[in-house]
Amino acid sequence: MPTPFTIAVDQSVLDDLRHRLTHTRLPSTVAGSGWRYGTDVEYLRDLVDHWLHRYDWRAAERALNTMPQYTADINGTPLHYVHARGKGPAPLPLLFSHGWADSFWSVHKIIGPLTDPAAHGGDPADAFDVVAPSLPGFGFSPDPARTGVDGAHVADLLATLMNTLGYPRYGLQGGDWGSRLVSTLAHRHPSAALGLHLNLCLLMPDLGASSTPLTPAERRYVATLQQWQATEGAYLAVQNTKPQSLAVGLNDSPAGLAAWILQGFHAYSDGGLDKAFTKDELLTNLMIYWVTGTVNSSMRLYYEGERENMRYPRIETPTAFANFPAEMFRPPREWAERLYNVQRWTNLPRGGHFAAVEAPELLVEDLRAFFRPLRGTPR
Repeated sequence: MPTPFTIAVDQSVLDDLRHRLTHTRLPSTVAGSGWRYGTDVEYLRDLVDHWLHRYDWRAAERALNTMPQYTADINGTPLHYVHARGKGPAPLPLLFSHGWADSFWSVHKIIGPLTDPAAHGGDPADAFDVVAPSLPGFGFSPDPARTGVDGAHVADLLATLMNTLGYPRYGLQGGDWGSRLVSTLAHRHPSAALGLHLNLCLLMPDLGASSTPLTPAERRYVATLQQWQATEGAYLAVQNTKPQSLAVGLNDSPAGLAAWILQGFHAYSDGGLDKAFTKDELLTNLMIYWVTGTVNSSMRLYYEGERENMRYPRIETPTAFANFPAEMFRPPREWAERLYNVQRWTNLPRGGHFAAVEAPELLVEDLRAFFRPLRGTPR
């Protein structure tokens, strides 16, 4: 049975964090090198100072606790999740899945407009019931502490959670790992998937001898993927192979955790970190990893996921892609159509990888527009 949950981090955890931040030992760097070698040390120095002297976790905790949160045991796995019911004539259930290295925190800017559109200048007929889990081993969903927790396993847990909450059929939204997980859910539980709304395409099509030849745009995209792997893929290689070795340092040093996570926020935000996010926003997400000690278990999903078969038949669930200009991968539509039944393809004017935080109003409007014609589908 779902149990109401309130975040209340013990003061001793915060005192320990302050001690570690006070004794941070940053590395030397090359003057003016910025983000060339990885996370900008001068940016990190300023962030640590803000973390110590201006950031207020208790205020962030109170803000997070305005979202209705619960925990439930799902097939032996404890899951933490937000469950906010919509205000409208017939709210549509929507499963929102975060990825790495964000958290359930990502839903905080869109949950109000999605659940109560009338209060945000919208049509109450567009209301959703929103379920936003913390993935197993992320934040307040504790480490499953076992092998085999891969994408298929997590997708099955999410499907069971939705069924437990009384939603046999629902919409799905995901970016980053979330896009892979909700796609896997649609593949494994097609009768539950009313529609897929994605802001990243992570699945890879079968490009064997029997496949349709690549278009020029698809060939350019493959070259882009290869270039990304060579220049930006180091974190992926480590997390796919030896995540625990890295986690020893990240779990011990808050500055180290920030450096590892924020390089991705920097690389795939529209206009850079300071334009896309406040320091408090970035730190609240980091704190969810820090206070729960879950960076190791969160990265383990990469290791397990690297070893599962991801060559799916084309997913026939109606699918929408919201394409943000600073996203890490932006395939042509014909690439996505090899994988999905693409019904909507929108190129947005701004935003990046963490769209729910960076461009929430654009994501909300695209979600509303996509699901409007699907609301009449029997459920």
